[in-house]
Amino acid sequence: MVITRNGLVLGATAVTLSTIAVTSLGIHSQGQALFKESPKELLDEVWQIIDRQYVDGTFNHVDWQAVRREYLSKSYSSKEDAYKSIREMLKKLDDPYTRFMNPEEFKSLQVDTSGELTGIGISIGLDEKNGKKLTVIAPIEDTPAFKAGLQAKDIITKIDGKSTEGMDTNQAVALIRGEAGTSVTLTILRNSQQKDYTITRAKIEIHPVKYSQQQTPAGNTGYIRLNQFSANAGKEMQSAITNLEHKQVAGYVLDLRNNPGGLLFSSVEIARMWLNSGTIVSTKDRQGEVEKEVANGHALTNKPLVILVDKGSASASEILSGAMQDNKRAELIGTRTFGKGLVQSVRPLDDGSGVAVTIAKYYTPLNHDINKRGIEPNVKVELTDAQRQNLWLHERNKLGTLADPQFAKAVEVLRQEIATQGNTRAQK
Repeated sequence: MVITRNGLVLGATAVTLSTIAVTSLGIHSQGQALFKESPKELLDEVWQIIDRQYVDGTFNHVDWQAVRREYLSKSYSSKEDAYKSIREMLKKLDDPYTRFMNPEEFKSLQVDTSGELTGIGISIGLDEKNGKKLTVIAPIEDTPAFKAGLQAKDIITKIDGKSTEGMDTNQAVALIRGEAGTSVTLTILRNSQQKDYTITRAKIEIHPVKYSQQQTPAGNTGYIRLNQFSANAGKEMQSAITNLEHKQVAGYVLDLRNNPGGLLFSSVEIARMWLNSGTIVSTKDRQGEVEKEVANGHALTNKPLVILVDKGSASASEILSGAMQDNKRAELIGTRTFGKGLVQSVRPLDDGSGVAVTIAKYYTPLNHDINKRGIEPNVKVELTDAQRQNLWLHERNKLGTLADPQFAKAVEVLRQEIATQGNTRAQK
């Protein structure tokens, strides 16, 4: 999930299973006490938001005015009745990312600003390429879900024995989240085989950046692992680059594997640390209006950069890697990324509920639409499931070393880039 400072969400297929203050979205809890509208007025409020903002002006070829008349003609005895009708109304758009959340569900769609999560540590979504199955986008590194062995693209078929068929992400989150110390059992479908994973929920402190200086065949190499685009990721990335520059590294390997995304401003902030000029990302709404984020001429380094990506690299990871690839600032190594390129606006409603509305698409600098497609790496290096499991779970000390096949290839490419840059400077 990527949420901007003003409440916009990019790639909002993802829901991070965590518990963090709703005020990080600029939402105020006193709205519940001020709720005076009737259930019918709440329904009409949602209808109006869709009418003004939804990305598809045809509303999935539905007569949206007729939908309003249909639902406002009904009688509602409670907010719960209205909630049910709102969900029915939104289903007509056939967009799993535009969704209504009751007050409890809305609190599950939260953004971390302190670096602490409560949950099992996964991002989930409905994978349109796979029949809108409830799917793991990526486990967050060093969390209970990660340590249990969950992987990107795993399909969640049951939660505590309850089928997820027809279940949306809000319902799934309500079942999966819970108090630290309690457990939840997820039935996972992977490679046509089902397996149960019982995972204990926990409070998780996340430090998004880890880095090291390594001597490799490419020379003095800086390795930076970014596992989430949280609010403090930019500060930690700046510190990592600055420290590695002081150690006079010749080039960098930036590891975005299994990074499910995070804050939009964080991805733009970090892109500007690597990119001195050029477009970073652009968005287009239903009126065709385009907004761009661009580099600001304050890159921290111009040394060669190689980026590691895989099927768990989503949303903000794709913004960063797409910007670096299209501007020829970095080579991408690994496998195709997840493919999340939708922009959503998250709107609080007066009774404490909320609605997420798809309002735009985002594009890479060369105007590539990566939604459902992902980004192809410059050099493809596949890992088997066994290799992935061993590398990420059982042999973590080998991650980001030459025993890691994708990292080893990245070092090989980096060595070539360093040599090319050196020859260019010598010619000048």
